[in-house]
Amino acid sequence: MKNIFTLLLLSFSTVLFAQKKTVNTKVNLKKTAAQKKTDPKVNTDLIKINDSIPALIPYKKEGQSGFINQKGKIIIPAIYSNVGFFTEDCNLLNSPNSKVQKFGSKEYASVRLDGKDYRIDMTGKRIYHFNESDLGQCPFQFKSQLFHAYILNKAYGIIEDSKFHDASDYRHFTIYPQFQYLHILEGDDLKNPMIIAVKNDQFGIIDVTGKVIIPFEYEDIKRNYSWKIGRLFEVTKDGENYFFIDIANKAY
Repeated sequence: MKNIFTLLLLSFSTVLFAQKKTVNTKVNLKKTAAQKKTDPKVNTDLIKINDSIPALIPYKKEGQSGFINQKGKIIIPAIYSNVGFFTEDCNLLNSPNSKVQKFGSKEYASVRLDGKDYRIDMTGKRIYHFNESDLGQCPFQFKSQLFHAYILNKAYGIIEDSKFHDASDYRHFTIYPQFQYLHILEGDDLKNPMIIAVKNDQFGIIDVTGKVIIPFEYEDIKRNYSWKIGRLFEVTKDGENYFFIDIANKAY
């Protein structure tokens, strides 16, 4: 009788152990399945080749604007009359309406369609229509430029305000006047700004040492915020069709 009881006890233990093992296996399978579901899907169209510029870049076609990626692939068709970079909108970030503040992040871009302004996401979906009552006040942030253009004998040069005292002494100039035109672009690095320059009727980019960054081969370079926001220059070779180039003169 004792042997029968022992045998039954062993059989029960074996079944119980097998059940626990099965349960554990199911739990592990569920955990594995859950882990697979949470793995983020990478959008290969948004992979950057150049980390210093945006993943999506505005482009124009037949007077309308859209976005391409860094490889030149059209991601958002040119259906808008105007577009901006994917960057922060401080009016929305500081909105009195807390529900729309998220649309002010750099994950969205401002666009105009049929006279109406929207924020779109990186798939091109219009997710917010601007409402004047939603707009907050941007904090005032003024940073004075360290350098300025200086005209002498109808030629443009560059001076550093804190060091310039005597125009008759060439040593007081950061760049002695020798260009047809100079314009210092807005940027985050005040000590090393990018400067639009004109020489022999052609536009290029130089730095404060006079080094040529972008060759003098363009009909025009826009004086806008594309360098500050996107580390890009908006240029044209025919005076009509504008496109973006990076600091290595690569076109997009």
